[in-house]
Amino acid sequence: MDQGYLNHIFGLRDRVVVVTGGGGVLGGAMARGVARAGARVVVVGRTLASLQAVVDDIVAAGGEALAVQADVLDRILLERALATVLERFGSVDGLINAAGGNRPEATTSPSQPFFDLPSDAIAQVFDLNWMGTLLPIQVFGRAMAHCGEGAIINVASVNAFRPLTNVLAYSAAKSAVKNLTEWLAVHLAQNYAPGIRVNAIAPGFFLTAQNEYLLIDDATGGATVRGEQIIAHTPMGRYGKPDELISTVIWLLSPGASFISGVTVLVDGGYCAFGGV
Repeated sequence: MDQGYLNHIFGLRDRVVVVTGGGGVLGGAMARGVARAGARVVVVGRTLASLQAVVDDIVAAGGEALAVQADVLDRILLERALATVLERFGSVDGLINAAGGNRPEATTSPSQPFFDLPSDAIAQVFDLNWMGTLLPIQVFGRAMAHCGEGAIINVASVNAFRPLTNVLAYSAAKSAVKNLTEWLAVHLAQNYAPGIRVNAIAPGFFLTAQNEYLLIDDATGGATVRGEQIIAHTPMGRYGKPDELISTVIWLLSPGASFISGVTVLVDGGYCAFGGV
């Protein structure tokens, strides 16, 4: 095996990668993963303690990382975060937009019909997922435009391909993230630099703190009806593991994906390929 060749194609050594939502389950896994591939990682999020825990893991494994506290919906804080990154590392080579999530208040249920969903809850979910992707791209992407290259990875969802029941705002927002990915891939390449690539990953079902209320029955600790349906419609018969996102992320960030832009890659155990029969 030619290890040098693999490093040349997929290695991220010394590249500076910013991960928003880096203190979460999926964002943290991606941050640790790209650090192991050689990147210098900046984890960005609202809760400093969770960010620092990811940084500590990366440093303990021999990597280099920095925690920067910022809200992805606050442009001023993001601009300050960018200044911190440039002061410490001098550039931004990659951006992973892993911040996002849903809210029970924006989810339909027998006790909360569609007609009664509060508009403020819907707006909050849409803002977190869509605006929380757009604003970091505007801030950190500008640094990429200045140097003429970079790789941006957004986090969409399987419901950008197949709308899911109950999660109205989340489905709409993640669909918008997929569309934003395609639009920006064209716009940034044509108007700024063809070396700036924008892609997305679309995770299937991964258990996180944000979706546990939909998938795990509080009373029994077993699967909800929805959880059972998900497993039944996932050909691989299980939920994904956070580390199973890493290889796709490394590939999309790496030189090996230099001619790939505007795509959304499913990581879903075959969910979207299954018609139910």
